[in-house]
Amino acid sequence: MPRRNDPTDWMWSHAWGLLDQAERMHRQFFHPSRAGREQATWEPPIDVFEDEREFVVVAAMPGVPAARIEVHAEAGALVIRGVRALPVTGRSHVIRHLEIPYGIFERRIVLPAGRFDVGAPELADGCLVVHLKKRP
Repeated sequence: MPRRNDPTDWMWSHAWGLLDQAERMHRQFFHPSRAGREQATWEPPIDVFEDEREFVVVAAMPGVPAARIEVHAEAGALVIRGVRALPVTGRSHVIRHLEIPYGIFERRIVLPAGRFDVGAPELADGCLVVHLKKRP
């Protein structure tokens, strides 16, 4: 029976709670692809920065070649879509552990009211960087 005022018991209880929360988040954002499925199975994490001239969107997608990424603006949103293929495709390999998401991805970033010029996407250090210049 745990002692109520023992910091070690509290620490372990808190650590297990954080691990459980991380596992729930992982299940929420990563759904393994099923054969023949055309819809997105995961969303890349993003950071968004703003100054007086532009927004900059940075999406983490290591291992995704530029040829497999689409970026376009649609009514009130920036859409990033593509495919991250498994790096090992031989039939002799069996997946033993899989944490990095693979398959079709899509991320819709809601934009604030206004008009923007979407710059050419750039890949840098495993991240996609998109500049959205604010129009007056």
